[in-house]
Amino acid sequence: MSTHQEFEFACQPILPAHAKTVGRARLPVLSDDEPLGRSMSLKTLIVDDEPIARKVLREELESMADIEIVGEADTGSAALEKIAKHHPDLVLLDLQMPVMGGLEVVRSLKHGKNLPVIVIVTAYDKFALEAFEAGAVDYLLKPVGHERLAEAIERARRFTGREAVERLAHLQEIADPPTSPRIKRIVGRAGEEFFLLSAEEIYAFQAEGDVVWIITLKRKFEATQTLKVLEERLMNTNFRRIHRNAMVNVDHVRKMSALSSQRWLITLTNDLEFIASKRQARSVRQLLHW
Repeated sequence: MSTHQEFEFACQPILPAHAKTVGRARLPVLSDDEPLGRSMSLKTLIVDDEPIARKVLREELESMADIEIVGEADTGSAALEKIAKHHPDLVLLDLQMPVMGGLEVVRSLKHGKNLPVIVIVTAYDKFALEAFEAGAVDYLLKPVGHERLAEAIERARRFTGREAVERLAHLQEIADPPTSPRIKRIVGRAGEEFFLLSAEEIYAFQAEGDVVWIITLKRKFEATQTLKVLEERLMNTNFRRIHRNAMVNVDHVRKMSALSSQRWLITLTNDLEFIASKRQARSVRQLLHW
């Protein structure tokens, strides 16, 4: 084995026994790049605490083709129950509701294979724009007109399953309470399910060819973005690139051992080990002063 090959081999993570048993996630039978509602009715849930607002949306939706209204909810908790029960493709979500508002509903959506597309409905332009820029597929200002609603529906149909989940992950970032730091949401896939993972529960990212694995305490997920994109998204957070194929969460680093002046063995709290590359030696040394 050449010196180069030996080094490349050493840079592969050493998985603990429980991590080695986790196999590659099976890809879904249906492509996650297939647009929503392409060959079936768009299952839609209406969420608003005002009966008149729900009535207006229902009447408008009933006049449109290929729309299946699966229910209505007048509170945030009822919305979560109906999302779990009916698995809607689209949720028309009012932001201003008592007790549990629209953003709290978004924050409570964690994972699953049927996460919905979110279209914000609000009477306040400021809130709508903020939510839209963060990740909502579209926003509707009250009173909602037929043409504008039709545009939002058509926009929702064009979004793929993966895109919808990634949008939801961004929307969850602004849904966190303003008094706490915003936690980045990362989308991971396991089989036919998409999971919204907070950055703090992720131990490391590991690239294997074209696949990027998200490593948590108990399992692995397939990332929907490249390692470069993830590094850019997680800039100024606790993640550090230690190799062209790996990035680790500083909060989960237990031990760093110097193998030479430019090579380090990094051990995470789940006993996962990485040997950092020479190119990243400076970045790794900075961890000692974190």
